Amino acid sequence: MRLASGMTDMPPAIPAATAVIFRESEGSAPELLMVERAARMVFAAGAMVFPGGRIDPGDHALAAAMGGDDDLAARIAAIRETIEEAGLAIGVAGALDAGSIAAMRAALHAGATMGEALADQGAALDPAQLVPFARWRPAHAHMRIFDTRFYLAQLPADAPPPTVDANENVRLVWATARDVLEASDRGEMAIIFPTRRNLERLAQFGSFAEAVADTARNPVTTVTPWAEERGGRQHLCIPEGIGYPVTSEPIDSAMRG
Repeated sequence: MRLASGMTDMPPAIPAATAVIFRESEGSAPELLMVERAARMVFAAGAMVFPGGRIDPGDHALAAAMGGDDDLAARIAAIRETIEEAGLAIGVAGALDAGSIAAMRAALHAGATMGEALADQGAALDPAQLVPFARWRPAHAHMRIFDTRFYLAQLPADAPPPTVDANENVRLVWATARDVLEASDRGEMAIIFPTRRNLERLAQFGSFAEAVADTARNPVTTVTPWAEERGGRQHLCIPEGIGYPVTSEPIDSAMRG
């Protein structure tokens, strides 16, 4: 059954956020940071994903204290999760040295809120560094559902090398969108349906600036995939005209992992 891409008559979803981090080098396609989720994870176990996770109550509290809304809370969550999962401080004002980032990461892992971790290091947020790119809210029956906002961000010039947290993720890679798609097709990496569609869209861009320009042409529209029969096969589909070059895929291949 097809569901509209709005929020009406759909099961509850967990608010989440993720960061698509660009690392650029002259003369080549930008690389994106991706992490491999641990095999024990309930959602997307073993899959390559962008750093991200749930929006916590502390993220909402900090957003409210800053006079912001759900979008700001999502940006804060994307910033926090990137520190936790990869040891990278994107969306933070000024330059933080490796020691400060490591201390923030340890505090967050110990249960501190983002506001507390920032205060301990005398740091402040710069959420404008994150550019809204996409929002996906599936409606699969009998599955955990996330309402995920995707944000684009550039790797800070003086950022330390990212490192795995050895908890939620077990590997991280810098790779072009095209390289990840090809590795998935060869069976070397697992990616879920939303990640594949977003990688196909990201593969169109030769720079961070091009990706940001695309967000102006295609304002964020909440994507809720639906199933329908096309050419005698069941396909998983998303709307046309919102920036994605591929908008349907046979369900048997879409679920291959």
